[in-house]
Amino acid sequence: MFDYVGFFGQRMAELRNSGQYRTFVEIERLAGRFPRALHHRPEGSREVTVWCSNDHLGMGQHPKVLAAMRAALDTSGAAAGGSRNISGTTPHHVALERELADLHGKESALTFITGYAANDAALYVLGKALPGCAFFSDRLNHASMIMAMRASGAERHIFAHNDPADLDRLLSAVDPARPKVVAFESIYSMDGDIAPMADLCAVAKRHHALVYVDEAHTVGMYGPEGAGMAALLGIDDEVTLLMGTLAKGYGTAGGYLAGPAAIVDAVRSLAPAFIFTLSMPPALAAGALASVRHLRAGDTERKLLHERAGLLKSLLRQAGIPLVSDESHIVPVLVGEVTRCRRLAQILLDRHGLYAQPINFPSVPRGAERLRINPSPVHRPADVHHFATVLDETWSELGLPRTGAARAVPAPAAAVG
Repeated sequence: MFDYVGFFGQRMAELRNSGQYRTFVEIERLAGRFPRALHHRPEGSREVTVWCSNDHLGMGQHPKVLAAMRAALDTSGAAAGGSRNISGTTPHHVALERELADLHGKESALTFITGYAANDAALYVLGKALPGCAFFSDRLNHASMIMAMRASGAERHIFAHNDPADLDRLLSAVDPARPKVVAFESIYSMDGDIAPMADLCAVAKRHHALVYVDEAHTVGMYGPEGAGMAALLGIDDEVTLLMGTLAKGYGTAGGYLAGPAAIVDAVRSLAPAFIFTLSMPPALAAGALASVRHLRAGDTERKLLHERAGLLKSLLRQAGIPLVSDESHIVPVLVGEVTRCRRLAQILLDRHGLYAQPINFPSVPRGAERLRINPSPVHRPADVHHFATVLDETWSELGLPRTGAARAVPAPAAAVG
């Protein structure tokens, strides 16, 4: 008789022995004081500073967002009560979708309870519905995109990361008459690098391919009114379908698709990931709408985000601490070995109250383990300097390799607050 429990117990033991076993840090965000949070441990709770949150602009605690959620909770209750098709479409959902379509200059938008579900629904329908569809997918695309394309059963071609020439080569080898979908991300979350979007879109256009872009790590944070990287580059019309998330720049939760009405309607009508799942709670939709509207009205948070990220990258470069990329607001600190990566994160948390989650395989390749640091407007310049100083000291303590001619992290100016 097969030992099911024993089999999985052995698999988990192997994960622990390899250093790849994932552990959870129990964190309680302190609204109004974030990035301060409570770290709950068996020996008691203590206050720490979070450096790995995806709430990049701090909108998860913005008064307008909280007020909108409280009002919707009082008027509409805790949940929508069903799927979007069965009692789960509220005025909050409709208003949010109209706002998102207008933000991106698209005919229509559709919201999902998670960003993963948005990618899963859209790419699955494209692969299933388009006759003889061929996907052309960047090698480092998000797991949600990869799994959806696989599940659709459509033919897949993988082009070298951020390589328009390789994309062109692969597209040229496919029958010009076939439907083709080019899928990539605008900013890649683990490396923090930016796709050559204009070049990729130009290649896709030459081959009459539909362009699908995951802008999860740009919406709210880049472009006019926070419309994303394609809008910043002035090529939003070249993107057929745009996927965005409400869980990062907008500080709430959920995902969405924006594009031509006919295609968005097809996803709404044909995608199991949309049809057979719960609608996002009305309060969540209301909070997301308030966040989108606030970030469309001004760019204060966006400017502060890029200032804080720029400061941290400058300090780490001066210290010779290696970064995977310094192109975006994401600051990926390359450690390169799983055990020392976990040790580095543990010292930062236990000794200094600085929480930065180690990122290991399969999120990144083996040998490319890292800390992915996400500075934000709610991190003061003094916080950034303190983090860089502590990281520099701990880096030396662990004997981790440096790049270039490293110098000590400079002290902050007296006026920094």
